[in-house]
Amino acid sequence: MYISMMPRKPIPPNPENCSLAELDAAMRAAASRKSYKRMMALRILLLGHAPADVALMFNVCSRTISDWIKKFNERGIDGLLERPRSGRPPRISAGNGKLYLELLNQPQQADVVHWTGRKFHGYICRELQHDIGYSTLLRWMHEKDYRLKVPRPWPDRQDEEKRELFIERLQEFLKDENVELWYGDEMGVEGDPRPRRRWARKGEKVRVARNGEHIRMNVTGAVCPRTGAFYALEFSHSDRVTFQVFLEHANQDLEFERSHNLFICDNASWHKSKALSWGRFEPLFLPPYSPDLNPIERLWLIIKAEWFSDFTARNHEQLIERLDRALCWAIDRKQENQKTCSIRKEL
Repeated sequence: MYISMMPRKPIPPNPENCSLAELDAAMRAAASRKSYKRMMALRILLLGHAPADVALMFNVCSRTISDWIKKFNERGIDGLLERPRSGRPPRISAGNGKLYLELLNQPQQADVVHWTGRKFHGYICRELQHDIGYSTLLRWMHEKDYRLKVPRPWPDRQDEEKRELFIERLQEFLKDENVELWYGDEMGVEGDPRPRRRWARKGEKVRVARNGEHIRMNVTGAVCPRTGAFYALEFSHSDRVTFQVFLEHANQDLEFERSHNLFICDNASWHKSKALSWGRFEPLFLPPYSPDLNPIERLWLIIKAEWFSDFTARNHEQLIERLDRALCWAIDRKQENQKTCSIRKEL
């Protein structure tokens, strides 16, 4: 008997689990080098590179790449985060930290034009005679919100034909008084969000608190543009199980005014699971790479701008309490939701 030893074809990452912009934002907020590394690897995979090539780039085995892809397909960005573990704190005192920040902001003090991680670590160890590990230094730099700035390619993969067909179907649904459109999606909220730009005097240093801890919560929500009704539940992560819980509660709690209720969402892995029970909803999936056709995205932006700009949570309890208030605020603004989520903007 002959048994084939051909390796299995690797499962590709689902590009509908998150946009590249969301992945970039999570990379900037990554609390550890390992989380950043996993997100960068998934970003390269989403840009079309082969898993074997990515494994060579990051000096890991193919099984590790497969595990990262599996976690991403199951839980999105949350599946790539490094879980808390015990360990000693970074050996960087407040005094040394102040000196390092001065050097980072003014590299000319060390007669250099710019810093790389290796160059900065070498200078500290060689010239300042400080005993500090390279990984510890980079982790500290990330906590202080320092990042390498490089141009990032942005692929254009939208299928215009599929988008036009979707809009035509949408126009037909809008004419049917028995059809109600619900738009669903997930939103991630960080405990240390990226600061927003603001006006300030020239030379004035504007600062916001940043703890460097990757505190994160997820929200699964749905909005009805016609009525402005908004419904949402909070979760620690997103996957098929949490989405099923959301569907069950939405079916119980929402008042359905029309007989035919379409639930329009993107192509994330957990949205397309065959094991899902949709209840009174009928799923309708957006064209690939088309978050602009989902009006709930605009509501997410308003919630983040109004409630999480420069807001820093010291722990999950503070983040949850803030998120509770934000969602209640969004539920109560039905008339504003009608304007914010108007479907006419997509047509």
